[in-house]
Amino acid sequence: MALPKGKMSKARGRKRRTHQKVEVPHLSTCPQCSEAKLPHRVCPNCGYYKGRAVIKTEEI
Repeated sequence: MALPKGKMSKARGRKRRTHQKVEVPHLSTCPQCSEAKLPHRVCPNCGYYKGRAVIKTEEI
């Protein structure tokens, strides 16, 4: 197994970890019901995707 040749500084390790952060998901609005949904996915509220019903949802 490989071992490090020298001590890695705190700055060097932290520079590598700058991209490991949690981001807020990008949301788009559903054209059918105007609810927020993830892009390129079926709307969990109404069940429509690209103008057609894909899954049946129960009305409350």
